[in-house]
Amino acid sequence: MADDAQPLPPYRDTALPLAERARDLLSRLDLAEKVAFLHQRVPAVPRLGLAEFRTGTEALHGVAWLGTATTFPQPVGLAATWDTDLLTEIGAAVGTEVRAKHAADPTVSLNVWAPVVNPLRHPRWGRNEEGWSEDPHLTARFAGAYARGLRGDHPVYWRTVPTLKHLVAYGNETDRAVTSAQLPPRALHEYELPAFTGPVADRVVGAVMPSYNLVNGRPTHVSGDLIDALRAATDGSLLFVSDAGAPTNLVDAERYHDDHARAAAAAIRAGVDSFTDHDADSSVTVGRVTAALDAGLLDETDVDRAVLRQLELRLATGELDPDLDPWSGIGADSLDLPEHRALARRAASAGVVVLENDGVLPLRDGTRIAVVGPHADQVCTDWYSGTPPYTVSIAQALAERFGADRVVVVDGADRVALRSTTTGRYVRPADDGVLAADSADAGDDTHVDVTSWGEGIRTLRSRRTGRLWTGGRWILRADADRVGGWVVQESFRLQDNGDDTVSLQHIASGRWVVVQRDGGVLVTDGLTPQQAERFALRTVHAGHERAAAAARDADVVVLAVGNDPHLLGRETEDRPHLRLPLPQAELVRAVHDANATTVLAVVSSYPYVLGDLGETSSAVVWSSHGGQELGHGLVDVLTGDVEPTGRLAQGWPADETHVGDLLDYDVVGGGLTYWYAPHAARWPVGHGLTYSGVEYLGLTVDLPDDDVVDGSTVTARVIVQNTGTRVADEVVQVYAAAPGHRLPYPRRRLVAFRRVRLEPGATAEVALDVAAADLAVWDVTTGGFVVEPGGYELHAGTSSGDLRLVADLKVGGTPVAPRTLLDGWVRALDHDERHDVRLVPRDLDTGTAVAVAPGARTGWVLLRDTDLHGVSGLALTVARTEPGPAAVHVEVLEGRRWSRVATASVPDGGDRWTWHEVAVTTDVALPTWGTTDVRLVLDGPARVAEVRGTRAS
Repeated sequence: MADDAQPLPPYRDTALPLAERARDLLSRLDLAEKVAFLHQRVPAVPRLGLAEFRTGTEALHGVAWLGTATTFPQPVGLAATWDTDLLTEIGAAVGTEVRAKHAADPTVSLNVWAPVVNPLRHPRWGRNEEGWSEDPHLTARFAGAYARGLRGDHPVYWRTVPTLKHLVAYGNETDRAVTSAQLPPRALHEYELPAFTGPVADRVVGAVMPSYNLVNGRPTHVSGDLIDALRAATDGSLLFVSDAGAPTNLVDAERYHDDHARAAAAAIRAGVDSFTDHDADSSVTVGRVTAALDAGLLDETDVDRAVLRQLELRLATGELDPDLDPWSGIGADSLDLPEHRALARRAASAGVVVLENDGVLPLRDGTRIAVVGPHADQVCTDWYSGTPPYTVSIAQALAERFGADRVVVVDGADRVALRSTTTGRYVRPADDGVLAADSADAGDDTHVDVTSWGEGIRTLRSRRTGRLWTGGRWILRADADRVGGWVVQESFRLQDNGDDTVSLQHIASGRWVVVQRDGGVLVTDGLTPQQAERFALRTVHAGHERAAAAARDADVVVLAVGNDPHLLGRETEDRPHLRLPLPQAELVRAVHDANATTVLAVVSSYPYVLGDLGETSSAVVWSSHGGQELGHGLVDVLTGDVEPTGRLAQGWPADETHVGDLLDYDVVGGGLTYWYAPHAARWPVGHGLTYSGVEYLGLTVDLPDDDVVDGSTVTARVIVQNTGTRVADEVVQVYAAAPGHRLPYPRRRLVAFRRVRLEPGATAEVALDVAAADLAVWDVTTGGFVVEPGGYELHAGTSSGDLRLVADLKVGGTPVAPRTLLDGWVRALDHDERHDVRLVPRDLDTGTAVAVAPGARTGWVLLRDTDLHGVSGLALTVARTEPGPAAVHVEVLEGRRWSRVATASVPDGGDRWTWHEVAVTTDVALPTWGTTDVRLVLDGPARVAEVRGTRAS
């Protein structure tokens, strides 16, 4: 080095760890600059070489909202591949295309907001399509594989930085910003958190987004306990970015904090590092954080922690090291590559699940096919889809495979013409798509195909333009390529006026369609039904009749039904029910009546309860909305050109009542998901047929020399044989059960799986490692995971509902000791059972207590196996929710009878955060009970946080 050369500042020294470089960068920022970093849109700092930055590029199943990009199947369909290597390939392709967008426009963030890892607890959730599985461990494994591809394999630099969404217990759109998920410790630690901790511990994600909802009465954006629990799962940095508008919701919608400065301070103290709020206007966030600093609600070290995490993330993307960044050479032309097209097709076929098959599949060459239904010749996108470079529908792929002369396409829509009673003329689109009632006759250019999606929702497609009617610009036009948008503009309701006329309501605006007298242009102008235009409706042909006619002339019917991802189930809107929409169900019945040889091809974002429609079809197959290669992917499987490999990662219930309440997040107490549900699913987790026959011949377990204890691993060996004449791609699955467990234990829980390819007649022994730790449950007594000693069972089979083999497994170790009240405070939250009790915040920022549920006068929590030896009295931490008599009674189980041994009255005084420690003397000598169950009974507006025992003096 020359004598006059200046040493590199530490933040430029690439030999140093990123954390050290980030700390040096932080030290060079002044307070105002650091505060500006807390908003999603961060200004440049030229003197440090830092460009403008923002968090968040949507990459759920391809790059979204940034123009043309390869579009892969929805995550719920990617999960059905059960192929982690494939998922990593797809993540790498998406990450490459994000880099390509970034190369074209450096403001495109390399912090991607994907994957979504909320377990699919309830199939009525509107965002079901975004998740992976109802099993949290499968979710972690599949989403982690996708994130690994997004991240890349370089030890220092990340291709992109994935963000997990949404921490935690987010699974309803109904009132999503104000509902409070009731999440006791077991449901939290066993079911909700593992989907997050898996990818975090594997260091394949660098950021997390909290959810809109509250958990146990506290908004997740100010739930430091939850955020800390996730950060504890990694030895690296983890940036927390808010969901859009969530910081403002803390005051405006949730009413949790009284003012925005306090809310902003609470979020930052809890661990939120970046505010996605007020779009590009950062001044609101900056003003609130500055006010919090001025008021002493925050200090500079709180801001420093948040900014440091962002700087580490940005350094990891190579922002200051383009010469060393292995991904910086990706150019703007790395989009829609041939290998990405091939990968999209492979992904689409790998996620197809054959649910039922009486032998009609695979389709035989020379077959005459009628492809019928709303998905026969269209490919839908969803809210988080990009713009695909092309699409291949089912009808296109069938015509390509069998010949256009052997494939008839009928979408099942009713074709109509609408005549205005105002002008006396029929509606038709002009060259620019503007709709006007100006045609003297009902020629082909006036015809409209009306598709019913259920619940009265319809889309209207003009025969002349081939495009959908849309009402987003006041004047109606027939120029929309597809249903889409945050607020859908392409859906309408059709009202029968009772006088042989109909009226149209534009759903998004709520306004009624009016025909202007001069010119006859259709506009969304009517405020009431009385102001709406009345149309005479001429039916050109009925969709069901054309579908039945096509079915009668075909050898096989492919019935392509399902949902449009923008209607009746999506972000902001939960599904109204689990049934196939009634108009589609009637279409299926009409086709079944005409031709019994039908393949019911369900293309959907979620499971259905199909009832008899599934029983009367010759075959049932499912695909999620499969992206640009949907048609090829599905037809490759229908024809057997690709052997079926898909397996359900989310079960399809047999009955709507089996799935529980949409807002019940306690899967243990509620008996929910395949883990705990007492009801058999119609098609369970793991289900998926091959075109061959696979027999399960034997299951043995290799045991270690010493006792099996927590920390051990055993090997299950499953012998399987292909008894058919085709190659079988089988997913061998092993599930655990513990019928005699001390605590409620899952009826079945997946602990291992492995894919095996079997040639016709071949037999294979498949070895699967099962970690004893995978048998653990969360023990509220010790506040941690435990593997209880005792008897377990390992089951092997084709799905969680078809477990043909079983082997016993004995686990040793020390049992969990009874809980004692003399070792310190026992949290009421750590109960074993509860009744008419609600979990509520203990204090504004931390902790959870219990209170009587709304609408109830009393409620209780149960503490099992409590050692009362040496206890002569009790102390409780209590508070009240409102004025009025309130008490907490302590009861002890004697045989089968509860005996009340003490009562603690809740003192008056203070606000909702004022707690009182109340000491009570028991009416009897507690040691005589030994170890037994204790119940805390809340009476009136009482809250209780803790209880402990006291010794005799």
